[in-house]
Amino acid sequence: MHFIRDIYVAKRAARQPVVSFEFFPPKTGEGDRNLLEKHIPALRAARPDFCSVTYGAGGATRDKTLKIVDCIQQRHGLTALAHLTCVSHTRDEVRTLLGKIRATGCRNILALRGDPPGGGEFQATPGGFEFAAQLVEFIRAAGDFSAGVAGFPEGHVACKDGKHADWRHLKEKVDAGADFVLTQLFFDNADYFEFRDFVAGKLGVSVPLVPGVVPILSAPGIIKFTQTCGAKIPPPLRAKLDALGTDDEAAAEFGIEYATRQCEELLRAGVPGLHFYTLNKSRSTLQVLKNLGLA
Repeated sequence: MHFIRDIYVAKRAARQPVVSFEFFPPKTGEGDRNLLEKHIPALRAARPDFCSVTYGAGGATRDKTLKIVDCIQQRHGLTALAHLTCVSHTRDEVRTLLGKIRATGCRNILALRGDPPGGGEFQATPGGFEFAAQLVEFIRAAGDFSAGVAGFPEGHVACKDGKHADWRHLKEKVDAGADFVLTQLFFDNADYFEFRDFVAGKLGVSVPLVPGVVPILSAPGIIKFTQTCGAKIPPPLRAKLDALGTDDEAAAEFGIEYATRQCEELLRAGVPGLHFYTLNKSRSTLQVLKNLGLA
């Protein structure tokens, strides 16, 4: 499998965007089957450069995350990115987890501080890590991983000092050895451009700053999701979602159109890639890529 840092270098040389997908471990057996047997195979047809798999609060989905990573690599021949968090892990436990990830053949990790189970304030585990930058440094010391981190164009919801302070924390993660940044989802490209101009222009961060995009599947679903992650919904978009109500089919069609226009502007602005939050579905993401001529 490829190091993701090398994928970005190669695609930049070829003047092509890196396309990546994100999945989360399902909570049911039916969800497992739909993801592994239906949606990942369907999305594989788009020939993504890599696929990432999230890691539940406090490591709740640890085994499932590794199972999906293994499936992505062994069954489908795609490069995988395994998420790993600081929550509820000592350094020794992280060292063991790195060994398990390495055993799957995965060489790419998204290093996150992570969210504590049940919400609330983050507290470092004794013998563990307080900040994602420390986790990045630990991963890079292992010697055979490419490490990515998360960025937040609107600022992290838990950062009380504002987005500029949060963006400076991102530089600390890059200085610790992060090879690339995948951003939280956003709906106003102006937020990404402000983020990029500050992080790359003022702070001198030179690694890829990859925008995260989500094709809306339902109005109630995306409203609830953004309330959890702290992303804002611009007023015109919120008005449209309110008008769509519970008509999920109409919302999905609108979501494809909105994501297509959003991605077109980002690509014109020269972004290094597009990271799609698939919500474990394939139809909308595939259609957006077809609209962009990238499928």
